[in-house]
Amino acid sequence: MIDLRSDTVTLPTPAMREAIARAELGDDVYGEDPTVNRLEAMAADAMGKEAAVLVASGTMGNLIAMLVHCARGTKAVLGARAHTYLYEAGGAAALGGVVLTPVRNTDEGEFALDELKAELDTPADPHFAPHALVALENTHNRTGGEAIGLAHMASVEELARSHGLAVHLDGARIFNAAIALETSARRIAAHADTVSFCLSKGLACPVGTLLCGPRPFIEQARRVRKMLGGGMRQAGIIAAAGIVALSAMIDRLAEDHENARALAEGLARIPDLHVHPARRRTNMVFFEIAGGAQRAARFNAALKERGVFMGPRSPVEFRAVTHYGVSGSDIAHAIAAAGEAAAISARGSSAASASV
Repeated sequence: MIDLRSDTVTLPTPAMREAIARAELGDDVYGEDPTVNRLEAMAADAMGKEAAVLVASGTMGNLIAMLVHCARGTKAVLGARAHTYLYEAGGAAALGGVVLTPVRNTDEGEFALDELKAELDTPADPHFAPHALVALENTHNRTGGEAIGLAHMASVEELARSHGLAVHLDGARIFNAAIALETSARRIAAHADTVSFCLSKGLACPVGTLLCGPRPFIEQARRVRKMLGGGMRQAGIIAAAGIVALSAMIDRLAEDHENARALAEGLARIPDLHVHPARRRTNMVFFEIAGGAQRAARFNAALKERGVFMGPRSPVEFRAVTHYGVSGSDIAHAIAAAGEAAAISARGSSAASASV
């Protein structure tokens, strides 16, 4: 099976399994797990922040950030296609009374800056919830995994600062962004007060996210983590794999980007498949198939029969994500399987039309 549904399906490397087995452990809630402490120090240094805290998931990291940054009844402004807005169960609103306020994203994942400015310029008025936070995402999942340029991030940061607001970065795949932008994760994170990044995606760890920021912020974040039930005990089991990831798994993300480019080029040659363009492609390929939802369902079924899994994102749209464990030969097989599936699904459409 070639599983391209997400980079969350990665399995830990042999080095990670060995590190997990040998990890030195303690009680992390007491701050006594040396492996966790080491990982958090590495993460903070990589992001150029004072401190970091290990949490269970990217959703938890973003939720904790919003609960610390935002008082109840205040606004967190974020992209209308942001992962935090669409796919994190409305946690900040449900659990923290935070008013999640979307602003349009362009097809490249950037904020529509004029609309962001108009939102932030809303005058103080008892009728309106006050602003507390602007949240960015890089790479931007729902717009093809685009890496968001530093100039745009700087513009968003400047707008937020001019209104006295904090900035949080959902950097789930920030190391993918750094490779695509030919810069460092630290340089990207410099445009935000706080940043979360995932270990469990392209870095191939089984679980874990780091939330990084100023030391007083992280101290508050630890309390919120505990409140949410996220205080883990011998969490060095998790952290050991993360240390391997930060030491050995970042540079190899470029291979995933190369495979994604090859996949996009191959899929684009298949009749009736429309690949969404990307200015700065990372490890994601989004594409649509012509012919409507029924054909798309047949296409997906034929792909699975050929051992290729991709993620449907709408009735006619799919996402394919390259990652550790997917080779160049796997990409060639996936392209061939997609070609066969497209042809088979088209014949089904023709048969249906003839019967009508």
